Amino acid sequence: MDFGFVLPTGSRESKDVDLAIIGGGPAGLSAGIYAKRAGLEAIIIDKGNAGGLAEEAPYVENYLGYKGIKGEELVKEFKEHAMDYVEISERNEVKEITKEGDIFIINAEKGEYKAKAIIFATGTTHKTLGVPGEKELFGKGVSYCVTCDGYFYRGKKVAVIGGGNSGAIAAIYLKDIGVEPVVLEYMPKFMCEKAYENIIKDRKIPYYTNVQVTSIEGKDKVEKVVYKDRATGEINEIQVDGVFIYVGLIPISDLAKKLGVKTDERGYINVDLKMRTNVPRIYAAGDVTGYAGQIIIAAGQGAMAALSAYEDLMLH
Repeated sequence: MDFGFVLPTGSRESKDVDLAIIGGGPAGLSAGIYAKRAGLEAIIIDKGNAGGLAEEAPYVENYLGYKGIKGEELVKEFKEHAMDYVEISERNEVKEITKEGDIFIINAEKGEYKAKAIIFATGTTHKTLGVPGEKELFGKGVSYCVTCDGYFYRGKKVAVIGGGNSGAIAAIYLKDIGVEPVVLEYMPKFMCEKAYENIIKDRKIPYYTNVQVTSIEGKDKVEKVVYKDRATGEINEIQVDGVFIYVGLIPISDLAKKLGVKTDERGYINVDLKMRTNVPRIYAAGDVTGYAGQIIIAAGQGAMAALSAYEDLMLH
């Protein structure tokens, strides 16, 4: 395949492909497998290590075929499977994507790539609280990943801010490794699945509802969390050694937006049932589409996006 694109001598790598997949989480890895099996020349480009936020999941208990598996172990299997089919370029952040005629020019840290089609499987990133002390104490007790930092707090007390599924799973994981978590939830009720609610109650993990965290405080490290009771307005505080924040996610969709791809008011990419966006030969899959935030759904969307790319490139 030759698109007539020549890089200057001594420059970074240059590749011409049918399909560039931006993001190497479950959606991107699945897309890579399906694309190659369909006969497309494809590459997966990831700004970090392939795996996405799924790698941070302490436990995965709802992926078909696994009664329970650590996120990092599941992602390792995904990645090993995908590497049998498709090249994965890791630690290769995409800086800019432009278009010349019908070809997309992808400028990344390690090189420039030309592609006939793109799948955005860029996923999401952690939302911040935006309260005093969060930024200042990041890395000094404030974290967004229990699998990364949980073990530092064995025998200590921590606050998990956010009681949805991610926060609940984080609290359960922390309890299991010898940490004493307390969950602070903004809404006036349990916001996680009933299965996780039952485990939290069974493990006697404190779960405070209807509270708003107003600050994270400490001199050189986290010492306490200050919060307001939303019903009474009363200000309270909890002495803790660490804080894990799970208050939601933000879609990584800026590159797509710059190409004219439509998003919803939150920034999630709009797709049809076959993962097509409003821009021809641009597709999206996984958490960046805003569908449920489940690994199994992301993998399925990745497969569908790749099949749609094959249909549009090879059958039309």
